[in-house]
Amino acid sequence: MTRSPHPCSRWDPLAASRSADDAPLDVFLSGQLFFDMVFAGLDAAPSPGTEVWTTGMGSLPGGIANLAVATSRLGLRTGLAAGFGDDVYGRFCWQVLAEQEGVDLSRSRVFEGWHSAVTVSMAHDGDRSMVTHGHPLPMPASDLVGTPPPGSRAVIAELVPPSAEEAEHPWWEAARDHGAAVFADVGWDPTGAWDAAVLDRLSSCHAFLPNEVEAMAYTRTGSAAEALSALADRVPLAVVTRGAQGAVAVDATTGETADVPGVAVDAVDPTGAGDVFGASVVLGTLAGWPLADRVAFAALSASLAVQQFGGSLAAPGWGDIADWWAATTAQAAAGRPAAEELARRYGFLADLLPDGPVDAVRRAEATFALASDL
Repeated sequence: MTRSPHPCSRWDPLAASRSADDAPLDVFLSGQLFFDMVFAGLDAAPSPGTEVWTTGMGSLPGGIANLAVATSRLGLRTGLAAGFGDDVYGRFCWQVLAEQEGVDLSRSRVFEGWHSAVTVSMAHDGDRSMVTHGHPLPMPASDLVGTPPPGSRAVIAELVPPSAEEAEHPWWEAARDHGAAVFADVGWDPTGAWDAAVLDRLSSCHAFLPNEVEAMAYTRTGSAAEALSALADRVPLAVVTRGAQGAVAVDATTGETADVPGVAVDAVDPTGAGDVFGASVVLGTLAGWPLADRVAFAALSASLAVQQFGGSLAAPGWGDIADWWAATTAQAAAGRPAAEELARRYGFLADLLPDGPVDAVRRAEATFALASDL
């Protein structure tokens, strides 16, 4: 296998909208980086005092790297501000992101004597269990980012409770003030409080993409549809993901609504699927696709991701999407009803995919090496 080409040689889905004075970055991100060790193929969670052998294992960058790789593989020029340890884990993650995945790390920093956060993830029963060890970043995230790169089209940010240290002046507000569209998400609330004040930040955001559990908890509603209705009053683009069941969405800027089913696959590891979904929505929004196509594309991308173990390196590139479309249309031509339905739903891909051969990155093996499958 060979390493991925430099991102400038990859197919660019935004090429038609670019100009000579475009900013260097389409998307800018900041967040915590992890070195992930992923074990897949467990029949059940390990019990105390036992040893369990798995059928799959990977080592790869995790955390915010899931989003950075997902956006870069879809052709978006991606910049990341993150802290890296000066240990072997940190050096490996830096090399994978910068050299293999083409992520701009000029706003990232290696901290001497600070070790990387490490997560062990065990995938079983359609979900995962995780064990993590790490220490807080040696400096506030706002200091690490500084002034966000000017001119980026979008930033992806995580909303935090009002009590969090970075809540008062989040770094992404400066990017919004310079014209970037803010695509927001939220993390799991281990306290169970689900402070609705978190949603007050949506007045500064263009889009919000929680999963249905988070959306219902924060809006105090009983269904994904009710949560979506509540969120649509707060933010121009609201998307509530429903895992394998797809997603529902409202775009107030266009007046569109969408209720898109998922794509049925045999899932190996759900790690990073939500990040792949969000990256796909960002791409479709920047490219001006219809809402139903944006959500359907995101659902497809997430389904391709969960077929591989590992978060970041399971993210699909355009090569994977082209492969899926070719296989689906061939099965549809053979008269298979499920494929015929998918071919109708995803007919818009025929206009998105390039006509001829291109440098189309595909999912990489999640091994402790620098290898990407082209």
